[in-house]
This record gives sequence, C-alpha cells and structure tokens, in this order.
Amino acid sequence: MARVIYEAAGAYHSGLERALGAHLPLVKVKPLQARRFAQAQGVRAKTAAVDAKMLAIMGDAFALKPDETAIKIQHDLKELRSFRAGLIKDRTSIRLKTETLSITRRQSKARLAQVDKQIADINAEVERLISSSDTLAHSMKFLRSIHGIGAVCAATILIEMPEIGRLDRKQVASLTGLASMTRQSGQWRGKSFIQGGRKIVRDALYMPALVAMRHNPDFKVKYQDLIKAGKPPKVAVTALMRKLIELANALIKADRYWVKRGA
Repeated sequence: MARVIYEAAGAYHSGLERALGAHLPLVKVKPLQARRFAQAQGVRAKTAAVDAKMLAIMGDAFALKPDETAIKIQHDLKELRSFRAGLIKDRTSIRLKTETLSITRRQSKARLAQVDKQIADINAEVERLISSSDTLAHSMKFLRSIHGIGAVCAATILIEMPEIGRLDRKQVASLTGLASMTRQSGQWRGKSFIQGGRKIVRDALYMPALVAMRHNPDFKVKYQDLIKAGKPPKVAVTALMRKLIELANALIKADRYWVKRGA
C-alpha cells in the first residue's frame, strides 16, 4: 500500500498535513512508538535516513492505514483550540498572582479583562466555524443534548476526535485513553489503570463527568453503584468519563438526541 508515514513533530507536521492531506495518503505515528519500534529491530542509530527506513518498515509490519483526510476547517479549529488553551493558562496565571500595589493590581485586572475578551472571541470563532459545517453542526446538537456536556467540551470532542460516530465502544474508549489496562503475571494481578489516548479529550470530559454525576440521573445512579461496589471516587469518575464519550459516539452514530431515562 502506498502511503506517507511521518512522525507527529509538534507544530511542524500540521503544515505537511495541510499541504499534502488532500493529495497523498498520510499516516501519522507518535515519535516514541517509532523509536521503540526501531529499538525492537535492534537499531540504535538515529539519523534522518535511518528514521525514514524504520518508518517504512513499521508501516509494512503493522499494515498501517492512512488517516482520514482532515479538511481545512478541522485544522483551523485545532489551531483555535490550541490558542484558547494558552489563553486559559494565562488567565489562571494572572488570577494566582497576589499583588499588593495598586498599580500592579490595576494592570493585572486590565490583563485579565483582555484575556477574557480574547477567550470570548476565540469561542465565538469556534462556534462560527462549527456552525458553518452541516456535519459538525449536526453532531454538536447531539453532543449538547447530553446533560453535562457544554459547548467547550462538545467542541473539543469534535475538534480532537473527528472519528466520533464511526467507532465502536472499545475503539472510542481506547482512543480517548479511558480503556482500563490490566496488569497480570501468573497468579499476580495488579490494579487496572488508564494511559495513552487523546489527553485533551480526556481532560475536557472531567468536569462534565462531575456535572453529570450530580445532575444526570443515569450517571448519578452509575456513580453510586460504583461507590457501593467499593470503587474509589477517582475510578468512579473515570468510568463516567468513559460512559460520556461512549454515549457521545453512540448518539452521533445513531443520529439521535440523548433522552433522559423515564422521559
């Protein structure tokens, strides 16, 4: 199979995707995965030529399939989401400061107002772009119907997980990094844990899971059942995050809104 295999290299690979995504089959792999594959092949050297050869071998060994072509709007939305994340950090940093002088307090207040306005502008542009796409706007309505998922979380899911609605339960949980990983060796069995996946989506699901735990009847019952079964609160909340993304995927796949139990 002809394809272009490349490593995700921070901000640099997005230019490649924008330029070639509509013309060539692209396969993006994580640098750590590529490096460990090379080490497993007994290759210790790391040069451009060696890396290229290892990526080609890796593609054949695992029969890597090309990623779905990301349309321009998807790239634009990702840039906006990333920029918004930086603004959120700036806002948190400003709020954590404890100035004692009137001039520093005044300037911090002005900076905070400026950052809040920039965040509002970014949110409005994200909303405009999603509304301009029939597919994204349609999916957004289904996501927002779920009690607990707000506009920011729904947008993050659509931006960072364009495959949503085309996956099965295990795939969407694994892609989000919410599938439990079991540790077992012989008679020994360690605690299950989660790892990997798209952390951005996972982080976006945390607060909605807490809201759903308190105000969504279905999720409230599930949380209480998990606690009664002896699960730690953190594990129970993680289970709700998985239930949220699985529900989001199922609704978009079925082309329907969420309906409260008993409604």
